[in-house]
Amino acid sequence: MEGNMYTVKVNGKTRTYPEGTTYLDIGKEFLSDFDNDLALVFADDKLQELFKHVKKDCTLKFITTADPIGMMAYRRSVTFMMIKAVYDVAERGTLEGVRVLHSLSRGVYCELEGSVRSDTDFLNKVKGRMQEICRANIMIRKRSVSRDEAEAIFHNHGMYGKERLFRYRQTSRVNIYSIDDFEDYFYGYMIGSTGILKYYDLFPYDEGFVLQLPVESAPQEVPPFEPQNNLFKVFKEATRWGDMMDIRTVSDLNDAVTFGEANDLVLVQEAFQEKRIGDIADTIAGLPEKKFVLIAGPSSSSKTSFANRLSIQLRTHCLKPHLISVDNFFVDREHTPVDSNGQLDYENLNALDIEELNRDLTELLSGKEVAMPTYNFVKGTKEYLGNTLKMDDSDILVIEGIHCLNDALTYKLSQKNKYKIYISALTQLNVDEHNRIPTTDGRLIRRMVRDARTRGTAAKDTIAMWPSVRRGEEQNIFPFQEQADVMFNSALPYELAVLKQYCEPLLYGIPRGCPEYQEAKRLLKFFDYFLGFGSENLPKNSLLREFVGGSCFKV
Repeated sequence: MEGNMYTVKVNGKTRTYPEGTTYLDIGKEFLSDFDNDLALVFADDKLQELFKHVKKDCTLKFITTADPIGMMAYRRSVTFMMIKAVYDVAERGTLEGVRVLHSLSRGVYCELEGSVRSDTDFLNKVKGRMQEICRANIMIRKRSVSRDEAEAIFHNHGMYGKERLFRYRQTSRVNIYSIDDFEDYFYGYMIGSTGILKYYDLFPYDEGFVLQLPVESAPQEVPPFEPQNNLFKVFKEATRWGDMMDIRTVSDLNDAVTFGEANDLVLVQEAFQEKRIGDIADTIAGLPEKKFVLIAGPSSSSKTSFANRLSIQLRTHCLKPHLISVDNFFVDREHTPVDSNGQLDYENLNALDIEELNRDLTELLSGKEVAMPTYNFVKGTKEYLGNTLKMDDSDILVIEGIHCLNDALTYKLSQKNKYKIYISALTQLNVDEHNRIPTTDGRLIRRMVRDARTRGTAAKDTIAMWPSVRRGEEQNIFPFQEQADVMFNSALPYELAVLKQYCEPLLYGIPRGCPEYQEAKRLLKFFDYFLGFGSENLPKNSLLREFVGGSCFKV
């Protein structure tokens, strides 16, 4: 019945509002309580968009752009506004589509399809149009349509990836967002209106452009654009490979599973990775002064499996590789540094016995026999169990650890003796033209599956510690990635279809009401896009075996 009044509690304050009042209108009364713009709201622990209406007595907890889920909504909404602006300013007949491809320098790299060029003049027009849309403070609306209607809408818009995506959705309804009369589909929640979408910039880069965006630690600042040329080359290779294989989006992958082409995809992709590993081994073998192969990368990048496969390729060149984990050089636990929360910080460079590591490596290089330590994680101390190592001309060390690209770890070794490899799972697959799959999502899913299998860790615990893992990567790995001699992409275009069967039960086990439930819900919705594909046809040496099990390596 219209005319009802509802009691709403916000930050310990109680107000009464008539039925139909939006959460955005309520939030405007409490703006002085927040340092940053409002993005979303929890209404009695249910995440809602700000354009939704109050329908009952409730307690509201507003989410700002300084919160992770709030910043995700902000970045998604600016992307939507950018796409609309591109369509608004492009001359008729010149634009066939916009591809939002992957992350780069705190932003997202995009390309335009058609005859339109993303040069400085065009991007200035797009930016000007975005500023107009922002100043107009247009409500971002959402409506629910049938799946058939959604397919027809996006067919008419020429967004064929979205059209095909919905054919594999089991739900009968699809939520479509709009800014004025421009409609699009996005995976995830949106900001309430365009008025707060003020922080962004556009930079031409390579064949496309970068939409530079803020991050949650500084939501009202646009970070400087810093080209990551080596990383971009790896992403570009992955994108071109996906285009050649006709696996650009989730619907392409679902087609491959549906029509029996997935096994061929596995064989070709595994062969491609093996060739890349072989090429790296060829390069190292051609540089006899390189005695220390240093491998680093973020969590769940398949570093261990990669190190094993690289070692096999090096052996084909009559080299004798020895795998060494930097973790065996941890200082005794009592000397481990602590973080700002008073917890032992094993990701700190000073958690390692740098002096002993450099002494051992220097002596090995000089031909001496060295007793190698093994770290006892139960006792928290190094042990010497009779493992010794001595190098001759054909020996080479393959060293894996999060700090391996940081020269401070191996400061006594000459650059001429070091060959650095950066490895990461740089997901080349996207949901559709405008919805990219963050590489962090792929790695989090890998880690949940592996932690549950090898450590008995519940998915909620893996999700809970993921922000800490990410902070460690930002401090210790990403700043050094461009210093690598080569980068390797460990992502497989079909892996999410395989991991789906392993991860979904783990996510369903996260109870409603716990802090990790919202992330579990988001990932479960994400998996709805995929058809499952069994792991039985994966080779025993596949990098994915490190997570699902059955690897021929000790991982």
